[in-house]
Amino acid sequence: MATVQSDRLFGKSIKRREDPRFVTGRGTYVDDVKLPGTTYAAFVRSPHAHARIRTIDTAEAKRHPGVVAVFTGADMTGVNSLPCGWDLRQSKNIPGVVQDLAMVPHMPLTSDVARHVGDPVAVVIADSRDAATDAAEKVKVDWEVLPSVTATDKATAPGAARVHDAAPDNIAFKWELGGGDVDGAFKKADVVVKKRIVNQRLVANAMEPRACLARFDEATGELTLWVTSQNPHVHRLLMCAFVLGIPEHKVRVIAPDVGGGFGSKIFLYNEEVVCSWATRQLKRPVRWTSTRREAYLTDAHGRDHVTDAELALAKDGTMLGLRVKTTANLGAYLSTFAPAVPTFLYGTLLNGVYQIGAINCQVTGVFTNTTAVDAYRGAGRPEACYVLERIVEAGARALKMDVAEIRKKNFIPKFSGAFQTLVAVSYDSGDYGAALDKLLQMFDYKKFRAEQEAARKQGRLLGIGFSTYIEACSIAPSKVVGALGAGAGLYESGKVRVHPTGMVSVYTGSHSHGQGHETTFAQLVADELQIPIEQVEIIHGDTGQIPFGMGTYGSRSASVGGTAILMSINKIKEKGKRIAAHLLEASPKDIDYVNGSFQVKGVPDKAVPFGAVSLTAYVPHNYPDGLEPGLEETSFYDPSNFCFPFGAHACVVEVERDTGAVKLLRYLAVDDVGNVINPMIVDGMVHGGIAQGIGQALWEGAVYDVQSGQLMTGTMSDYALPKADLLPMYETGRTVTPTPVNPLGIKGAGETGTIAATPCVVNAVVDALAGLGVDHIEAMPLTTERVWQTIQAATAKR
Repeated sequence: MATVQSDRLFGKSIKRREDPRFVTGRGTYVDDVKLPGTTYAAFVRSPHAHARIRTIDTAEAKRHPGVVAVFTGADMTGVNSLPCGWDLRQSKNIPGVVQDLAMVPHMPLTSDVARHVGDPVAVVIADSRDAATDAAEKVKVDWEVLPSVTATDKATAPGAARVHDAAPDNIAFKWELGGGDVDGAFKKADVVVKKRIVNQRLVANAMEPRACLARFDEATGELTLWVTSQNPHVHRLLMCAFVLGIPEHKVRVIAPDVGGGFGSKIFLYNEEVVCSWATRQLKRPVRWTSTRREAYLTDAHGRDHVTDAELALAKDGTMLGLRVKTTANLGAYLSTFAPAVPTFLYGTLLNGVYQIGAINCQVTGVFTNTTAVDAYRGAGRPEACYVLERIVEAGARALKMDVAEIRKKNFIPKFSGAFQTLVAVSYDSGDYGAALDKLLQMFDYKKFRAEQEAARKQGRLLGIGFSTYIEACSIAPSKVVGALGAGAGLYESGKVRVHPTGMVSVYTGSHSHGQGHETTFAQLVADELQIPIEQVEIIHGDTGQIPFGMGTYGSRSASVGGTAILMSINKIKEKGKRIAAHLLEASPKDIDYVNGSFQVKGVPDKAVPFGAVSLTAYVPHNYPDGLEPGLEETSFYDPSNFCFPFGAHACVVEVERDTGAVKLLRYLAVDDVGNVINPMIVDGMVHGGIAQGIGQALWEGAVYDVQSGQLMTGTMSDYALPKADLLPMYETGRTVTPTPVNPLGIKGAGETGTIAATPCVVNAVVDALAGLGVDHIEAMPLTTERVWQTIQAATAKR
């Protein structure tokens, strides 16, 4: 287990090594890659939510100056549907019950029926971006407009428009998970609270929009795709094996600097498939860069659940049972990991940090005429936390019990090694009470309640909200996810190459798109090898250089990718000991690695520095018999379990009675992510996550017109993102409960803030309005208008 010492790089807040090139404009993003002869793609998209294509006339577009080609779905013969990589029907040996899964086709260019606004039906390729865009407007599509359905809770209603013939009732799947005697728990309950909880649809809004550049080399038959991807090897595998049928070894996928992802760049999309196909036809590079409007229409959206939750309680606050029935909107098509998000990444977290007597979760996944929904920062975990933390608060209010005390009463006691939940997963380690205790130490809770009561007498509405959360990170292990329906393993790779001069190149299957891997992985390597960090470089994002890896998502990079690197470092040390032992005329078992040198145990003066050993490995004139030259090792790490970070957050708000405006006064967070390589980088992750979670609670939301199916929030003018001047300074702390799952003791940190912040803020607003008789607000975001309407309704009842 890695321990944090003051003289080590592991655990130090050093500045990010990659930032100078970013802040000085010297990063290399997909759109910065320049190739001679490049053409530009513009897609013709459906303006309707649901419409049959009668004909597509491309003649005028082809005559437009600068146009190289115009393709429709009919031209892409031999090209297959985009795959869904998570088949719930393959779930084996688990408690979850699956009722079928409608694997509907999703062609790169649809040729029969468009199923959401933005669905691509043709592509124009020209010598310039302007020419392609202008010509795309000249493609004439004869549409037969069909009825549409966009609302999650209306998808299965009698008479609802049918999105796919293969799913006549718009049901993609039904899924159930749980344990214990739920019916018995509710029968013996003293109090039962039931709430409808709506988790609205979100748009990822990464700073860099999606982009791709495809080049086919006719001489070698090789295709190179530069693409904004969080997992380039997965991109290559899906595109080659399932869609285009190209030999995988003839395709190189490069994800250079990528400006954020939040999950939306995990998936295989239509545009990169079409551009990769088109470059093989034209023998010229083909580029596409999304506009922001296209991003809103086509990037995978997140969340969009409608849930009916019930909590059974004893009069002393003991949680006896939980029932959850969720309708999850999947959009028009099944995106790459879509079925996993509202099932195994959601239902398995409904135990939370609490001892609950019995749990039952039922999920119905539905198709609608909307953009596909898939993983968005947190991916199922925020939805579970929101349901649980809202229903727990409602339970406390029904019992007239303090919201902090009901949590303390029901916490799972401190443990390390395993805690088996009622919803399949086994937690790794936890001390949930310690996180809340530290939070309450940072915040004088009793004093606030006194101030709140005094403020109410003055007509002011102050509120505090709590969120005690848990999440599953380090997404793996392969055997488990395979049993749950994943179409691939979720291990990670790490190759460490020591050059003759002692410089070190690290090739990782994890991908950095804002996480700071070039710093944290270098810290880990430099710390373990006890060499200057300047001697270490980190290479990622290029399938032509790195070993096959699964990429970055689910807060897995340090815990899974970092462990793979550590395994390779340990192999390097072991080989180095054999070389050093030969040079020192000693036994390898008598060699220690100390302060960057291999030395004989107990004899510090008898040592060989790291650089001398690396040089000997490549100039093996004096070398152990039977040992291969070179100093390079590769490892693949497949963890035995998920890791489960947790924590406690609190938020203080003031609601303006006359307008409904919500002002954030304080935000406090105590997170336990296990051991931490770079505290400053983790703080940045937590801060950003909190901002996104607050954004969902108060401002963000993708809204479709129920009649036309048009996305009404399709620009930044209509979709409200959080702004810096609306957010408070965060007060953060940490407890440290290392995970026993990996040797680094790291759990994961990238999604914690997003998971905890949303219910925390909503709970605070509801608490502020509790004096008016408000105990619940069904839907987010809690805009000024929605809160004002809630105040008016509550006032009218008094």
